[in-house]
Amino acid sequence: MPIRCEIVSQDRMVWEGDADIVIIPGTEGEMGILPRHAPLLSTMKFGILKVRTQGREEVFAISGGIVEVQPDIVTVLADAAENVEEIDVARAEAARQRAEEFLKAGPPPDTDAYLAMEAALRRSNLRLEAARRYRRGVSRPTDYGEGGSTTGRG
Repeated sequence: MPIRCEIVSQDRMVWEGDADIVIIPGTEGEMGILPRHAPLLSTMKFGILKVRTQGREEVFAISGGIVEVQPDIVTVLADAAENVEEIDVARAEAARQRAEEFLKAGPPPDTDAYLAMEAALRRSNLRLEAARRYRRGVSRPTDYGEGGSTTGRG
């Protein structure tokens, strides 16, 4: 019996479907959500979110947000979310270089601009690392299966 999963960013529905397990980068640590999980509301950190279903895995770069878990649905409301297969590596690299150059110039008088640029650098680094580490095809088989471990490599 799968659990429904919806991943939503500020501008679009990123992914929706049934999952055997959803692995979330919570601010207090990684969480594995299985069907019939107890209700939960949590914040998420920058990190990798994985959705495993029928021996396949979808991987997403998540830039913070919140997650609501009910026994039959996981709703991810991400500040930004992107399937690793959709990451534009050249664009992420250019954004990283812009952010690094801005930050090398030292703290500007506008603290908000500095914090925004730090966040942009963190997001670019996450996107580049996610693409490097997880991009292998549209989806790929996993070690997870009926009665298998949820702590596989990744």
